[in-house]
Amino acid sequence: MNTSFEMIEKEHIETLKFPSNEVLTDDNLIEERNSELSRALSLGNLEHTKIKIYFEDDKSRKQVETTVWGVTDKRVILKQGVVIPINRVHKISL
Repeated sequence: MNTSFEMIEKEHIETLKFPSNEVLTDDNLIEERNSELSRALSLGNLEHTKIKIYFEDDKSRKQVETTVWGVTDKRVILKQGVVIPINRVHKISL
């Protein structure tokens, strides 16, 4: 995507603080993100494929490479119960 995203280990996500506002302003991008999350969930559960999640906490933009284990209407669930709020996700890629 873009080099302005700092790589972070999944285990460090629990220590981050996430504001409640949406990072995407375009409805088409939000719809695309939801579609990417559904695909990532399928790949995670069926093939244990790792994907890249580009997201933003209260300080900066970050990137993590991990397997998606679940998706709710508000959260992306990773291994060991680590979660990222969907409204803080910029993009998902393989």
